[in-house]
Amino acid sequence: MPLICLIVEDEPLAAEVLSDYISQVPFLRLAGHCTDALKAMEFFRKNAVDVMFLDLHLPGIKGFDFLKTLTSRPQVIVTTAYHQYALDGYEWNVVDYLVKPIEFSRFLTAVNKLKENSVTGVGNSKSGSAPARPFIFVHADKKEVKILLEEIMYVESERDYLRIVVPEKPIITRQTMNEFEKQMPPGQFIRVHRSFLVRRHAITAFNTTQIEVPGRIIPIGRQFREAVLSDLRSFT
Repeated sequence: MPLICLIVEDEPLAAEVLSDYISQVPFLRLAGHCTDALKAMEFFRKNAVDVMFLDLHLPGIKGFDFLKTLTSRPQVIVTTAYHQYALDGYEWNVVDYLVKPIEFSRFLTAVNKLKENSVTGVGNSKSGSAPARPFIFVHADKKEVKILLEEIMYVESERDYLRIVVPEKPIITRQTMNEFEKQMPPGQFIRVHRSFLVRRHAITAFNTTQIEVPGRIIPIGRQFREAVLSDLRSFT
């Protein structure tokens, strides 16, 4: 199944080049072209998109400011004439950062990093195949790391980073807790503390001040206590 692409680019020639490149790659399919962020927002409201090719210097809302408005994002490949924003791009976990003029070989390098079937970052099953195990990709150790949601026990905030605890070893990624929480499917995770997000089915015991998951006791924050206890007791 091809990855559905959207070009967000106000320069007609640059958009034409990207459109031509996309047409040459069998696993990509171009769904649309928007000349500014507001048109792109409307497109996202009506259409599913796997990959966005995003220019940074758009009229009105700029590229990275546009990303801030999206609660769930497709995979992003930045296309720009400016080198100096590359570090900001990696802080936003973009797949790649392409500097214009873009050679086709460099374009291929970027799109080969894309993850199959990752609309809004959560994997979906293909028609006719066995049900997929939902997953996300996070940026860690200078690469995109796949994490099965069912393996996450809890997530802990450590300053500007998150520690995602899974059975093999914790995964450290630079992201805010609020951003991460918005990526999670409704009802599967519960925020029990300013610094802790816990997968509901990983909880083995709880009382009025703390919960237990395998290998860890986690405090329940005062401001979260009433909602957490009401939530957990509704399932007991």
